[in-house]
Amino acid sequence: MTLPLPPMPRNVGSVNWIGLWTLYAREVRRFVKVHQQTVWAPVVTTLLFYAVFALSLGSAVRMVGETPYLQFLAPGLIMMAMVQNAFANTSSSIVIAKVQGNIVDILMPPLSPMELVSGFVFGGITRGIVVGLVTGLAIWAVIPMQMPHPGFVLFHAVMASMLLSLLGLVGGVWSEKFDNIAAVTNFVVTPLSFLSGTFYSVETLPPFFWWIAHFDPFFYMIDGFRYGFIGTSDGSRWLGVIVMLGVNAGLWWLAWRMFKTGYKLKA
Repeated sequence: MTLPLPPMPRNVGSVNWIGLWTLYAREVRRFVKVHQQTVWAPVVTTLLFYAVFALSLGSAVRMVGETPYLQFLAPGLIMMAMVQNAFANTSSSIVIAKVQGNIVDILMPPLSPMELVSGFVFGGITRGIVVGLVTGLAIWAVIPMQMPHPGFVLFHAVMASMLLSLLGLVGGVWSEKFDNIAAVTNFVVTPLSFLSGTFYSVETLPPFFWWIAHFDPFFYMIDGFRYGFIGTSDGSRWLGVIVMLGVNAGLWWLAWRMFKTGYKLKA
């Protein structure tokens, strides 16, 4: 009688691709399973914002430069929906795991800090892009939009979703309860979103607030994204690219460092 061989440990190599894919798929399935809340609800909310601004203008034709205001507004609303949902995906995943006490199920598998960060962040990017695509199609059905620079649209959509996914991950690791992550949302994400030129051109601001806006990384992601649709921008497009890459690199390092040291993750 031949005895079965004992199980052999699997060599995962330099990158645990199976584990990374599993974590990413878990993050995607989390929001797909409740798509009415995570995808369709943000679309409805964004359309309501758009309807309120359209109705408030009435029959007036307001222009921002040479662009009708409603066409100027649409990319900002799309971007706002994308980044808010990218942030919510990573932050909720970490905070819920910490509050429920099952964060150990994420930390025990043979996943490196870089793989953990990548799995969570790319899950958040996916949710942001899906919400942005559906929201964009819904707004396009109301007011047709052009896309003269699709490269800028794609770059800033991915970079903005990554930035907020990383911010949500960092905030989730730092938070010990839901009140903490709510504070990050209310006092960091929402003010930066609303003060970044989502609803207006920063060129209309007084000099002091103009300078403040240009120190807001959210301004560059919205300005570059809007440039892809209307062909004009309030700031330097290539400076915006550099800012997005630099801020994402810094946040990625911070998130990696948190997982590497077990900051507020390991007892």
